[in-house]
Amino acid sequence: MARATLTPREDREVFDVPLEIRPEHIDDNGHVNNVVYVGWLQQAGTSHWNARFDAETRARWSWVALRHEIDYVRALAPDATAVARTWVGDPQGPRFARYVRIEDGEGRLCAQGVSEWCLVDATTMRPTRIPATMLPTFERR
Repeated sequence: MARATLTPREDREVFDVPLEIRPEHIDDNGHVNNVVYVGWLQQAGTSHWNARFDAETRARWSWVALRHEIDYVRALAPDATAVARTWVGDPQGPRFARYVRIEDGEGRLCAQGVSEWCLVDATTMRPTRIPATMLPTFERR
């Protein structure tokens, strides 16, 4: 059963990532294959992280995806345009829930997902509690 439509929290930045629909994304049913959406969830989270944190921070910390959950609402056709809109939830120790809405060029919801990410030390790959100093970066600007 599909979850309710995901809506960003008022205090969180919503980061937009334009998505490219390539010929190899189209399946035998004539629309973007479901596997592509998993990649887009990861692309949205990674793009947000890379845009908001400097090279030194990105070299110190890394993120590992623990799970993805996606609800498909409307098919994206080969000639469509799309955008991923992403924001984070509250940290739970080393974990963050990241929310993503994938919308077509008319702003219609096509898919939505929740990914659970774990912050790790980039050298040891051990989980690390999300530092409080990291949180303001994800707040609405």
